[in-house]
Amino acid sequence: QVQLVESGGGLVQAGGSLRLSCAVSGRAVSSYGMGWFRQAPGKEREFVAAISKSGEITSYTDSVKGRFTISRDNAKNTVYLQMNSLKPEATAVYYCGGDQDGGNWYAGRRRHEYESWGQGTQVTVSS
Repeated sequence: QVQLVESGGGLVQAGGSLRLSCAVSGRAVSSYGMGWFRQAPGKEREFVAAISKSGEITSYTDSVKGRFTISRDNAKNTVYLQMNSLKPEATAVYYCGGDQDGGNWYAGRRRHEYESWGQGTQVTVSS
């Protein structure tokens, strides 16, 4: 059974940076397209970024383009989300998801495409 564990969240001032990690165990991360989603209080979980199994295709929500970078290290079975120039509206619990059924060059943006999820890590950006 695959397990996903997020880490790297915390409190940061606006304009600062954080790097989130999603460690995958129980199965090779190369078997999964991976995505990052976030959920703010009172809001639905929303797409942030995704990377294909091949690592060659990435996708971002418009509000983070140019500031966030998703990457994967298959040797470490880990996926990362580098977040720069953080804004207060980025405050949320961040979740990583695994998509086993997508193609090698597919980076899904929809929550229902991901069948495995981590427990989340809190990111708080102060103004």
